[in-house]
Amino acid sequence: MTFARRVLAIAWKDLVAEWRDRESITAMCFFAFLVLFLFSFALNGDQTLIRGASSGLLWLAFAFTGVLGLARSVQSELANDCLDGLLLYPAEREAIYLGKLLGNFSVILLVELISFPIFAVLYNMDLWSQLPKLMLITVPATLGFAAAGTLLSTMTAGLRAREAMLPFLLFPMTIPLILAAVRGTEVVLRHESFELAMPWLKLMGAFDVLFLVGSLLTFEFLVEE
Repeated sequence: MTFARRVLAIAWKDLVAEWRDRESITAMCFFAFLVLFLFSFALNGDQTLIRGASSGLLWLAFAFTGVLGLARSVQSELANDCLDGLLLYPAEREAIYLGKLLGNFSVILLVELISFPIFAVLYNMDLWSQLPKLMLITVPATLGFAAAGTLLSTMTAGLRAREAMLPFLLFPMTIPLILAAVRGTEVVLRHESFELAMPWLKLMGAFDVLFLVGSLLTFEFLVEE
């Protein structure tokens, strides 16, 4: 079996398991709706405040729901010693990491796609004409967030306070990435020229490469058979 097929096999395992119970996706979608609804209620329909804060609120909801999904993906592996079984799989540690990353990235991105219509309705935003540009910001930002989160969720898997340690470690590490995503999304939502978002897109690309390379180099030292 080739390296790519091993990666896809691990990712497929996670996605099939998620599809069977849909526990993580349901919880993440509900949490995203709750966060967006509460902020919408707090802003009391003030369009001036909404226009200024909408991109930040959107990525705040994405960050919180992303952490929730990453934490639940690790919890599912800890049940019945599934993580030990995964480590016995005849594959390179890099393939295991990339497979877990691909599964986490797919779930988080799906929840974000479901959240966009909720955001458009609650905040009275016209996203449909800008959706292709918005996806150009969302995909690299989500990839970097999932890359760092997959590594840190594995690192904290054996800790008793792993639910608290994961966001404690992940948010400071990904602050530049999230801020770049917020600024790029702000450019798109304001219908400004997409060239203004290019510096932020390049910054996200640089962080994606940094997180991926760093994770691939360190992941094998975080897991033991």
